[in-house]
Amino acid sequence: MNRILSGMVAAAFALGASAAQAQDKPPLKLGGILDMSSLYADITGPGSETAARMAAEDFGGEVLGRKIQIVAADHLNKADLAANIARDMLDNQGVEMLFDVAASATALAAGEIAKARNKIVIFNGPGSIRLTNEACGPYTVHYVFDTFAQANVTGLAAVKSGLDTWFFLTADYAFGQDLEKDTSNVVVKTGGKVLGNVRHPLNSSDFSSFLLQAQASKAKVIGLANAGGDTVNAIKQSAEFGIMKGGQKISPLLAFVTDIDSIGLETAQGLLLAEAFYWDLNDDTRAFAKRFQERVKRPPTSAQAGVYSSVTHYLKAVKSAGTTDSAAVMKVMKETPIDDFFAKGGKIREDGRMVHDMYLFEVKKPSESKGRWDDYKLLATVSGNEAFQSLEQSRCPLVKK
Repeated sequence: MNRILSGMVAAAFALGASAAQAQDKPPLKLGGILDMSSLYADITGPGSETAARMAAEDFGGEVLGRKIQIVAADHLNKADLAANIARDMLDNQGVEMLFDVAASATALAAGEIAKARNKIVIFNGPGSIRLTNEACGPYTVHYVFDTFAQANVTGLAAVKSGLDTWFFLTADYAFGQDLEKDTSNVVVKTGGKVLGNVRHPLNSSDFSSFLLQAQASKAKVIGLANAGGDTVNAIKQSAEFGIMKGGQKISPLLAFVTDIDSIGLETAQGLLLAEAFYWDLNDDTRAFAKRFQERVKRPPTSAQAGVYSSVTHYLKAVKSAGTTDSAAVMKVMKETPIDDFFAKGGKIREDGRMVHDMYLFEVKKPSESKGRWDDYKLLATVSGNEAFQSLEQSRCPLVKK
């Protein structure tokens, strides 16, 4: 009897010890460096944090016996602050992977910190093509869109339809400059002309002087090489100036469903835009959007949907590799196709570009919309190999020529 009792005590002790060991394992921390309060907050911000949390919960809340913990910080659209946050997360907080890092200047800064520490960073909100060219690294992934694909999908369609003279209104930082350059290349290569450009500061409230220059150019298309609140303000003010009624087209080279909602269909109708994702594309996108909207009270942008998809892909790779070692995890991430509501047959290339289909949409007229958020009609699906820069064109030092 005593022997049985002592055996039971020993077993209980062993069980308690293993449970304590599991509790002793540090959490697996994933860090979002986000715009929580400024012009990109609707595109990424709290919605990206929520998407990451949903991915962690759907994965079961833990991996390799470690609880998954999402931490987030606001970079205030300042590159030096983004770098400091990345440094603190990786050096002091024990964060293993960075995600989103919305805005290109902040992404380039945080990306250098992650690269120096051999940590994985997945970009969802930023667009600069530099992230997979000169600034690429062995553990960087550019997941959702980039300036090359946005330019390629929108610019090509516009010029082919006869909209062959362009003037650019450009946000004066890495993303805007790259978007203007990539779109200009597409326009000229397709037989169009660029008549001029004007640069505006980030987070501008008054676009009047810039729009007057664009109007005076008589260009058929005014290309908006900006994003978020800047795009919304520029389109609203161009409507007030009667630019569209005067026959010039406004082309937002990067716009999200939240931007169109802010502008309203009355003003935005007829706009052509390229997107990596739309909530109402199919049953899978609608199912995810419904769950997301229950928490955030709006459907996900492409960046937020990309956060969920990429965090899930990362966690699957950690589980498969049996480690959080960056080299082992990235090997699995690059070897494994991405098949989910965000991408079918998506693939992470050696330069870190995640290649997937892109979509060309036209914004609906108010009479065509069934209600709020029913904003787009699909004009074309462009395969990833057509939309994104080819490996042959890549300036990434990792690409074997």
